[in-house]
Amino acid sequence: MPAWSLPEAIADILPAEARRIETLRRSLLDLFAGYGYELVMPPMLEYVESLLSGTGRDLDLQMFKLVDQMSGRTMGLRADITPQVARIDAHLLNRPGVTRLCYAGSVLYTRPRSLSGTREPFVVGAELYGHAGIEADFEIQELLLATLEAAGVGKARVDLGHAEILGAILAADPRGFVVGDRVYPLLQSKARDDLAALEGELSKSTCVALVALTELNGGIDTLWRARERLPVLPRIGAALDVLERLASVLDPSTVSIDLADLRGYHYHSGTMFAAYCDGLPNAIAQGGRYDEVGLAFGRSRPATGFSLDLRELARIAVVGDSRQPIVAPWGDDEALRSTIAGLRASGEVVVQQLADGPVDASVARRLVSGDGAWTVHERNILPASAAA
Repeated sequence: MPAWSLPEAIADILPAEARRIETLRRSLLDLFAGYGYELVMPPMLEYVESLLSGTGRDLDLQMFKLVDQMSGRTMGLRADITPQVARIDAHLLNRPGVTRLCYAGSVLYTRPRSLSGTREPFVVGAELYGHAGIEADFEIQELLLATLEAAGVGKARVDLGHAEILGAILAADPRGFVVGDRVYPLLQSKARDDLAALEGELSKSTCVALVALTELNGGIDTLWRARERLPVLPRIGAALDVLERLASVLDPSTVSIDLADLRGYHYHSGTMFAAYCDGLPNAIAQGGRYDEVGLAFGRSRPATGFSLDLRELARIAVVGDSRQPIVAPWGDDEALRSTIAGLRASGEVVVQQLADGPVDASVARRLVSGDGAWTVHERNILPASAAA
């Protein structure tokens, strides 16, 4: 195998893509800062117990692990940044009231999450801690939509769901949580026959409710149908009330409901959502409430947030192309050096032609000397097809 080969689903990011990703990273972190979100930078490597706190078994399977030669303890390469931010909020900052934090960095998966996916997404996200009211959910969804708008991806579709609905159905059945781990993947794949076949292990009413969840997807009217078909339980009623209020502030043409879409069910404790954009087959962003994640760090408190993969977003984002660089000669002339410094300070890219280097005839912008001053000379370069 060649020395330059990389592992499967791991790839270098080359200049053009790297520039797009970095441009997005900067603009989105500035956007988050405008909402009061403070940037944190957790380490790539932590003890496994910390990285898996409150996240369930799914994340455990996605995490690379190794032994720390200094302590002998098992460490993990993060597959999610949210538990780290929860640790920072609970253990390091420990502020009273609301805390808003954001982050950007790579995570690593043992396996890609889709056929065309990478095992090293570059994730950006925002988390709001310390407020249990629906106002926090409104703010996070508003920020998510502002994020996608800033990336220029057009109108996004937001799928809403709620972890409490399945939790209430299972809690009402004596064997609900015994069978719960088998129910979750069946709901994800909408395997109605398999869910119905659980009758005998679960009550008939529970199986009927689970099958109903697989059929409760579509527009906002899905919530009204859910009230008719699901058990009349306080937790379900409260969850549907929250979803109705959240849906009411979004553009009805961009909102859908899917009560069986429970990705991260073991992780989330309330509202869950995913955003979809044209041009990408999978959700570009996911988020929701996860009030229990901070419990392992000694401070369980309300939390909600979202994250997205900048590498995926960069594929469809509208990122303004930077102007062509200006090529300048190499020299010790003070006026030349001063002019170059001024251009760079104004945001221009100035590349000095090294001594004895070849002259590129295709360069459209050059710094030239004339009448005692250095000025940028621009000329139009016709495409090869037009020149022909």
